Amino acid sequence: MRAAWLALLLLGVAGCSDTRPPEVLIKGGTFTPGNDESYPEEARGGPVTVGSFMMDTTEVTNAAFAAFVQATGYVTAAEKGFADDPRVPEAQRQPGGAVFLMPEAGRAPGWTFMPGASWRHPEGPGSSIEGKDDEPVVQIAYADALAYAKWKGRDLPSEAEWEWAAGQGRHIPGRDRPIIDGKPSGNNWDGTFPTSNSKADGYLGRAPVGRFPANASGLFDMTGNVWEWTRSGWTASHRPDAPAQTGAHAIKGGSYLCARNFCARYRPQSRQMQEDTLGTNHVGFRTIRRLSAAS
Repeated sequence: MRAAWLALLLLGVAGCSDTRPPEVLIKGGTFTPGNDESYPEEARGGPVTVGSFMMDTTEVTNAAFAAFVQATGYVTAAEKGFADDPRVPEAQRQPGGAVFLMPEAGRAPGWTFMPGASWRHPEGPGSSIEGKDDEPVVQIAYADALAYAKWKGRDLPSEAEWEWAAGQGRHIPGRDRPIIDGKPSGNNWDGTFPTSNSKADGYLGRAPVGRFPANASGLFDMTGNVWEWTRSGWTASHRPDAPAQTGAHAIKGGSYLCARNFCARYRPQSRQMQEDTLGTNHVGFRTIRRLSAAS
């Protein structure tokens, strides 16, 4: 009897479906991206109009990316390496990715290129995504994110599309962490980075997707958890005369490493440059399906 009851309980848990829709409608509109009150790279340009599109409710998860790999045999940049690519520094041409190392006895915190790091081993050899199907996939280069999106018949959002979906043009100045219904809007660093994290939001590292309140559009984790790739090449600001940088794209949203004293980039306007070929343990992505072109 006990075994039968347990089997029914497990069946019930397994059969419980996530009530979040896989995508939500973002109606197009006109707004002015950026923010003139925070970081220089957020400096505003002119108004931008985006068309309507459907956007993934959450960041792409380990489980979703694993299904893509199983169906296609795809091998990521971090797994292949860049042995013959002159764009990549020689020390980073072997398989691997960038990992942020927390402070430990005798070791200073900071970023390092970790041989063997990949989406299956986000922090390098010895780490694993086992039991973390619902966490956002990371150690994903730009080409990897684009390949997944194309497999799904979708695309990566432009920076303007992403920012419009995140804030609908709502301006959030300064370095304060956005709050939704009295709760933090996402998974960020709670405390003084990188020496102390109270885990007030419940997490030290990446969180499973959808654990924080959705924004007004019904999207989860648009600020915090992991940065997200966009289709837009990197420019130094939104201004028309801002210089562009080849081999890099804009990422949006901030991550679990963002704190008020370091990288306070957990606002819709926040942006950062990411090298196309480099995967890290704090950058992921989500996809869109466009419905209408910008007018």
